[in-house]
Amino acid sequence: MKAVVCQNAGLSVVDLPEPVPATGQVLLEVLRCGICGSDLHMRHHCDEFRDVVLKVGFDTVPSSADPVVFGHELCAEVAEYGPGCDKKLKPGTRVVAQPLLRVGKDIHLAGLSPRATGAYAERMILQESALVEVPNGLSAELAALTEPMAVAWHAVRRSEVKRRDVAIVIGCGPVGLAVICLLKAQGVEHVVASDFSPGRRALAQKCGADVVIDPREGSPFAERPGEDFIRGIPALLELSLGTREKLGKLPIPWHIAWRLAEKLGAGAPKRPVIFECVGMPGLVQQIIDGAPMMSRIVVAGLCMQVDRYEPALAIHKEIDLRFCFGHSPLEYRDTLHMIAEGKVNCAPMITGLVGLEGVANAFDALKDPEKHAKILIDPKSAVTKV
Repeated sequence: MKAVVCQNAGLSVVDLPEPVPATGQVLLEVLRCGICGSDLHMRHHCDEFRDVVLKVGFDTVPSSADPVVFGHELCAEVAEYGPGCDKKLKPGTRVVAQPLLRVGKDIHLAGLSPRATGAYAERMILQESALVEVPNGLSAELAALTEPMAVAWHAVRRSEVKRRDVAIVIGCGPVGLAVICLLKAQGVEHVVASDFSPGRRALAQKCGADVVIDPREGSPFAERPGEDFIRGIPALLELSLGTREKLGKLPIPWHIAWRLAEKLGAGAPKRPVIFECVGMPGLVQQIIDGAPMMSRIVVAGLCMQVDRYEPALAIHKEIDLRFCFGHSPLEYRDTLHMIAEGKVNCAPMITGLVGLEGVANAFDALKDPEKHAKILIDPKSAVTKV
């Protein structure tokens, strides 16, 4: 079969042996596969990524010298079962799946492993237990967005954002756009998006952002009507002492009133929920610098370099800093159904499609933020340029 192999940062279309499913595995015919930002990173920073994940006991990631077939954002058809499968889905059934494959005692991430071929190929193998049937006649193109949208759904859930919170999304590449889509699907009423690229700001609006900002012209953290965030320690001290004084005038002890208010969720200072979706060194510090007091920062962008920030400033602002990674099987399944039921508008993210021969050109095209966000691969297509 034909597949795109990455080795020493080079991309080439090669013929590989036909994959044969082992016990509990399924052979899939790839219909569509998205080119992920992590694929772009892995092409040039594979060794750095490997060094990081080795620290958390994950040793199945390739080195730059290993030939690897990328591709973990997929929609495929069931082709053939290996031994010991339940075979609940008929051959020809369209599926998506978390890219998981058991190899011996290890679980490999297909597309990010030298031993588990990804979906930049005509066919691939995944664990039967990871498959999820595509519902409602959803197109292969939109179904292939399940994985990146599930990453965003996990980030939104990790943020614990509420409908009336102000959500600020920094960076409107694929990660930021996916987060915007899921924030609106969650019913968040006010989403602010910031990006230097006019093209990406336009996509952010199509994905549902209520306010889009060019950071060269204004700060995404600037004061806007109705937000009423605390901007400094003097205002925080005034809120603290002023609240104590007001409660002291009630006919019940002030500390009892305060506890009751906390249980009811009343009186807590307003703060934005900020999503860092770029992954560049220095950006977390920039957000800490500009964010209002008690902001919650959710880091969804993957920075592959050592970074620095100022803890004392984050402490005095009482910043809540959260990191997120991947998604659970339930989050993955639920994301697929949200897309299929029309609750998530992710179609604007798709900006191009190529065949296997066009993958190298697509990697180059994705360097232009004005033209592309998410390019899909159709292994049967002859398209080479986008």
